[in-house]
Amino acid sequence: MKIAVTAKGGSLNAQMDERFGRCEYFVIVDSETMRFNAVFNPIAAASGGAGPSAAREIAKHGAEVLITGNVGVNAQQALDAAGIKVVTMAGGTVKEVVEKYLKQQ
Repeated sequence: MKIAVTAKGGSLNAQMDERFGRCEYFVIVDSETMRFNAVFNPIAAASGGAGPSAAREIAKHGAEVLITGNVGVNAQQALDAAGIKVVTMAGGTVKEVVEKYLKQQ
């Protein structure tokens, strides 16, 4: 399964960013291998509509789950439409929050 994590950097050791649409990176992690792809968020500086645009961006990369801190109403609707499950967490590195999520499954 591919898990997208909002992050302040492009690695497994980067801190999770609690913002969804305005995060710096999406780190897309393969839950079976822990291999990842860091995707710079081109929408972070957009003047509006960041949440829905960010939802489309992670959907393009095949994310099935999103781990983040906060998701707005419009972003939630876009994520629902894309079939992406939203999991909210507070703090930790990308690796830590992915491992925590997987333990809860």
